[in-house]
Amino acid sequence: MSISSLRAGVIGTGFIAPVHIEALRRLGVQISAVCGSTENARATASKWTIPEVYGDYDYRAMLASPNVDVVHITSPNKVHVEQTLAALAAGKHVVCEKPLGMDAKETARAVKAAAKAKTVLAVNYNCRFFPAILQMRAAVQRGDLGKIIHVQGHFFQDWLLKETDYNWRVLAGEGGKLRAVGDIGTHWIDGVSFILGRRVESLFATLETFHKTRKRPRGEVKTFAKVDPKKMISFPVDTEDFASVLLRFDGGVPANVAISQVAAGWKCSLAIGIYGTEASMRWDLQQPNEIILGRRDEPNQTLQRGTPGFLEDVAHFTDYPAGHPEGFSDSHKMAFRGVYEYIASGQKTPLLFATAADGHHEAEICQAVLKSAAANKWVRVSRQVA
Repeated sequence: MSISSLRAGVIGTGFIAPVHIEALRRLGVQISAVCGSTENARATASKWTIPEVYGDYDYRAMLASPNVDVVHITSPNKVHVEQTLAALAAGKHVVCEKPLGMDAKETARAVKAAAKAKTVLAVNYNCRFFPAILQMRAAVQRGDLGKIIHVQGHFFQDWLLKETDYNWRVLAGEGGKLRAVGDIGTHWIDGVSFILGRRVESLFATLETFHKTRKRPRGEVKTFAKVDPKKMISFPVDTEDFASVLLRFDGGVPANVAISQVAAGWKCSLAIGIYGTEASMRWDLQQPNEIILGRRDEPNQTLQRGTPGFLEDVAHFTDYPAGHPEGFSDSHKMAFRGVYEYIASGQKTPLLFATAADGHHEAEICQAVLKSAAANKWVRVSRQVA
């Protein structure tokens, strides 16, 4: 079976849905159905020439379609587990946007359902599929950096810097109790876990909410939408703007990360530094095609994607020649390539994408962050599927 023989259905029509649709089209995958509010679903179907439209958020009707093999869940966080369980029960493969669920209790249900299903459940931690992340992973696995001493980094954005910046993710009841950590911090943690091949065993976290109150429109708006402040109303904020987290990975590797959605001037800076006894590697999503290779007794090097040292290990997940930048949209294309090839091969190709167990672990990390911040102490990350 080829990946082009698989047909996709997309639940949701917000910011990330077109990213999924475009990436799938570039892979040659047919998108046969879309589901959302009636107006938005029709508009999305018209724009992307998708034949089946399921309005009024009737995802169960879409799951009954014989023309959908893989369901992409791009809806708000609070319905991810509900829709994932229904899709697995309908015999569909699933690609669920992160987070897999609102908390670890929810994600544990998805883990159990995935274990029983004959189909695949992937969680879209797309950062794994930036060629730089894959290259750093290969270098660590080979021992190029020596023994890993520590890891450092940040994930900074500024799209919620002002009190008039609003999105449903600001509300704990819609996106989860953790916003900055849950929305972007887990991308950093999953990326580092993937590079190291280790899970987080314990952490110490502090959380800060700079805007105790914000202003919001009277109705919901899409991510990054601009609204006239005069048409807004004030509300109390129950999620964090900033977090600082100390982590300890399996084997005792320490790490520290700062996470902010109020860092002026930083649009989407996910920075990772892996420091070993022989060398270090540093990368920033805002310069996605370069890795800084650091050494003590030799000149540092800038590795460029598509050239020796940043090519052979990642050849299957980078398509353009050196000097032709690949970025955010390409990472989704490569993530879906990894998922769809795994499905088409009968689950025989390398499993590089995040699984239900990975999504559950990220939820357990968020649970530990909340516990640590409340108690102001180190806590261990649970690994129980209850």
